[in-house]
Amino acid sequence: MTIWNLGSINADLVYAVPHLPEAGETLAASELQKFLGGKGANMSVAAARAGAQVSHIGAVGSDGRWARDRLAEYGIDTRHIAEVDGPTGHAIIAVDAQGENLIVLLPGANHAVEKQQLTQALGKAQAGDLLVMQNETNAQVEAAKLGRDLGLTVCYAAAPFQAEAVQAVLPYLDFLILNEIEAEQLQAASGLAPSDLPVEHVIVTLGAKGARYHQRGHDPQEFEAHKVTAVDTTGAGDTFTGYVLAGMDRGMPMAQAIAQANRAAALMVMRHGTADVIPNQKEVHEAQLD
Repeated sequence: MTIWNLGSINADLVYAVPHLPEAGETLAASELQKFLGGKGANMSVAAARAGAQVSHIGAVGSDGRWARDRLAEYGIDTRHIAEVDGPTGHAIIAVDAQGENLIVLLPGANHAVEKQQLTQALGKAQAGDLLVMQNETNAQVEAAKLGRDLGLTVCYAAAPFQAEAVQAVLPYLDFLILNEIEAEQLQAASGLAPSDLPVEHVIVTLGAKGARYHQRGHDPQEFEAHKVTAVDTTGAGDTFTGYVLAGMDRGMPMAQAIAQANRAAALMVMRHGTADVIPNQKEVHEAQLD
């Protein structure tokens, strides 16, 4: 099976700062690192490192060919990544000494995916494949509708969060993942708690507390996070999502997929960086965690 990811591709510029800046404050950074990033690219890399076959659908500018090449190096099918006019998406990320972050995002080419490109890519999908999207590209509703028509398992990571964007794709979803605050915001906008959403599988991530899984018609299940010392939380949620999707693609019970994803996310927060430092399956299995 294949995971089809309509996903963002960014250059992540990560600045180490003593604390996250306040309005009007100027801070001197102690270090700058450049990584492959974007929620879409992160999830593609995570799923591939978890053993899944991944095909990425997206766009970069001429300045982003390195990012497309890097994805290919990680074993991801990049034939459906277009090169368009304009800049590749990028993120400016400030990370403090406690590992918390602040992100400024330029969408760039991520909002230049054409419907014909999407149709051509998903025309190669097979019923039962997974389709995942995030809120960092255009064409999400078109992709969700097409995925449902093709018999794909349609998945959505609701970040960066906009209630309207989630509600637009909600009728087509089989799987939804969002964090605790996003779940509260969606409930305020829709009147529906996670367990009441018309989606078969809903995961609410709880940060250092773990995750809560809602399957329609069943009681919620709680999964504790591993207790580790975080140095950088950037990309941890994307790593978790990519590993869950890979587990689903391989037919794992959801509890097993979430347990594996928890281990991957725990390793990720102990590393500085984004897609380039996502742990592989061997590292996840061999890690000595609590």
